[in-house]
Amino acid sequence: MFSKKLFLGGRWKEVHDGLEVRAPFDNQVVGTCGRASAGEIDEALSSAEEGFEAMKKLPSYKRSEICSRTAAGLKAHFEDFSRTLAAEAGKPLKQARVEMSRAIFIWEVAAEEAKRIGGEILPLDWMEIAVNRTGLLQRFPIGPIAAITPFNFPMHLVSHKLAPALASGNSMVLKPASQTPLSALNLATVLAESGVPEGAVSVLPCAASLAENLIADDRTKMITFTGSPPVGWGLKTKAGKKKVALELGGNAGVIVHDDADLDFAAGRIVAGGFLYAGQSCISVQRVFVQRKVQDDFLNRLLAKTKVLKVGNPLDESTDVGPMIHLQEAERAETWLCEAVKGGAKLLCGGGRSGAVLEPTIVTGALPEMKVNCLEIFAPVVTVSPYETFDDALHAVNDSRYGLQAGVFTRDVKSIFRAYHELEVGGVMANDISTWRVDHMPYGGVKDSGFGREGIRYAIEEMTEPKLLVLNLN
Repeated sequence: MFSKKLFLGGRWKEVHDGLEVRAPFDNQVVGTCGRASAGEIDEALSSAEEGFEAMKKLPSYKRSEICSRTAAGLKAHFEDFSRTLAAEAGKPLKQARVEMSRAIFIWEVAAEEAKRIGGEILPLDWMEIAVNRTGLLQRFPIGPIAAITPFNFPMHLVSHKLAPALASGNSMVLKPASQTPLSALNLATVLAESGVPEGAVSVLPCAASLAENLIADDRTKMITFTGSPPVGWGLKTKAGKKKVALELGGNAGVIVHDDADLDFAAGRIVAGGFLYAGQSCISVQRVFVQRKVQDDFLNRLLAKTKVLKVGNPLDESTDVGPMIHLQEAERAETWLCEAVKGGAKLLCGGGRSGAVLEPTIVTGALPEMKVNCLEIFAPVVTVSPYETFDDALHAVNDSRYGLQAGVFTRDVKSIFRAYHELEVGGVMANDISTWRVDHMPYGGVKDSGFGREGIRYAIEEMTEPKLLVLNLN
């Protein structure tokens, strides 16, 4: 598709090293692209410095126009880009189209937020020495930003990095996941025609070891990373004085109380646990059901799970496709086998064909088992009973992670107790942990990272407030 080209400083460049992208479902070649060397990374960082000088001088309406044209360009290529995304990520086509729609929305919101980067007037005369002095506070872009994105949302999460960066007047060097670089390069084709100043954007597939050059280089002023906790925390230690934003996933918990709409909760949990083979940072992994309704709930959950169609992601009717690699499916299968040996029970699923793992429901898994305490990133949901709402809150918090959680109950007091007591970045009342709309603040605590995405909130991360004090005496 792209030969051995990559997008460097706003221009396509043919490079020596190439990357072959294969479909997770059948291992067929989806396309090829260039893979950056250390020299190309250095060139991109130099271009980003030049691009930043141009970006920071653009008025807000110009930055807004860039984002609007990018949204329009994605709409123009909607079906082609959706099919590339589905093929390289192994994502069912109907879900790939949803991802494309969300990416378009991100750029549309960025076009609005580019015009809303405000400030405030601060009366300073709270002391006699400050009479007739007024403060003016405004946000300014920080400079070249390095972004590293994962495989699971190759258009959506790339847009969540690039859109706020450009809307706020920054430049960016982006390293997409090596498994799914084609979607990011598709976005680059649109950006090339959107009016982005030369040098402001580079999209560089490269080896993970070379990505560390982006982290250590003094020309980079911020690191924004979405991926695994070990990698993310490791990058933070190397970032020095740079700003860092980390979104590192989790093992999301969902509570189903006895007063919940059990049928609705079961349907939402099936969607949150199994769509895209559970490969989402906020995928439902641990479900806690009040014991008195557990059997009723499980019957509904099993019925809705068993009708899911598993198979080729390019089939319009497929609900669950392959995991990103055979090795990942084998890892999840191993964790399931360990749980069963330890006394857990598979109520459905557990079978594997190549990289395709069947949607799986597990009961009787202990908190310390890998299927519970680690991020399984697979179509696996554990279900455990609880007695009191306090027990449920404690069970959700019994995790090293804290990204998002869901609570199904009709009791408003319980909802607010969950909001105040759950150690997460977001609580979804009467919905699953997986729910997200792309202009809301999104991020976690504990090992799930820090910082917030959602265009307005990412812009705050990517800018610095600067104060002007006027002496009007």
